[in-house]
Amino acid sequence: MSPSYDFDAVVDRRGTWSVQWDGVADRFGVDGLLPFTISDMDFRTAPEVLDALRARIDHGVFGYTDWQQDDFRSAIAHWYATRYGTAIDTGQLVYGPSVLNQLSQLLRMWTGPGDAVVTHTPTYDGFRKAILGLGREMRGVPVGDDAALERELARPDAKVLLLCSPHNPTGRVWTEAELARTAELAAHHGVLVISDEIHADFAHDGYRHVPWTRVADRGPARWALITSGSKSFNFPGLTGSYGLIGDPADRAEYLRRMATAEGLESPAVLALTAHITAYRACGPWLDELRTYIAGNLALVQERLNTAFPELDWRPPQAGYLAWIDLRPLGLDDDALQRVLIEREKVAIMPGGVYDSDGFVRLNVGCPRAKAEAGIDALVRAILSLR
Repeated sequence: MSPSYDFDAVVDRRGTWSVQWDGVADRFGVDGLLPFTISDMDFRTAPEVLDALRARIDHGVFGYTDWQQDDFRSAIAHWYATRYGTAIDTGQLVYGPSVLNQLSQLLRMWTGPGDAVVTHTPTYDGFRKAILGLGREMRGVPVGDDAALERELARPDAKVLLLCSPHNPTGRVWTEAELARTAELAAHHGVLVISDEIHADFAHDGYRHVPWTRVADRGPARWALITSGSKSFNFPGLTGSYGLIGDPADRAEYLRRMATAEGLESPAVLALTAHITAYRACGPWLDELRTYIAGNLALVQERLNTAFPELDWRPPQAGYLAWIDLRPLGLDDDALQRVLIEREKVAIMPGGVYDSDGFVRLNVGCPRAKAEAGIDALVRAILSLR
């Protein structure tokens, strides 16, 4: 079947206050680099979402808005039922301006200063900022090291397991058996669970995301799933996220804090509009996008392994972030960044941002021509250092 959407179309994002494009100098010290950095995409959102937003704008009134209504709740339930074969309890739903805001609120509720939060390494830098910024201790556990996970959960000051599912930056998709074992370990050691599932909709063919709700009965009674449609449908600039909180008292306390101390009871109406439309009407758009992204990742694999067969790089199980282990090549990270910035004029995230020297993270959520430019620049930079 021929594609229905044009993901090759180039959208000029310069001058739009884009963090990825206009803010590149803040992280890399140089303006005008071709960026492959922060994890948003260069595609317009689904046309159905754009039509719904235009209709809402034409209405012309943007007053205080209620998220606790059936259009929003039922759209989320529909998405989980059709996408994951999972029935959710919509009475467990909560709302927040972003996933990281929800995370911070939950950490304030469930931990105190000096308490430990266990999470996998490499670690999404937003997690580190939230944990350390609240005065908590971050305990890293290598992805796939079950013995280390159990050891850290058993420590008396471990209060919360922060799970990234699928994992950022590696793209790992946890199986249901792995999640069930994790739930059992957390319950055994009395550790609460927060599962960030914002990358869930980007699981690639051969892998299937399992929502935490499917294994929650194996784990601690107190848990939260936090997520958003903004990653999947590329509208993070609208703000807006939601979650499920298992314990009724925790849920009530979360909502109380959001309504009082945080002053965030009323959501952005355009974010609600976008979520409802995406979850009701835009599954076909997302499926074609996933196929297109898989093509970008296949391009990275072909170019990278042709030049450096010793890397044997494989695409991630989920997402549009190519997490590339360059350690077999024995490169100096700083030297590589200098060549990428000064000669190749590209911005590619160094692995040190995620506590993993020797890696880079290349965002290929973009038209194919840009993805090709990025991987070719990386290959040329590496060759120049060997």
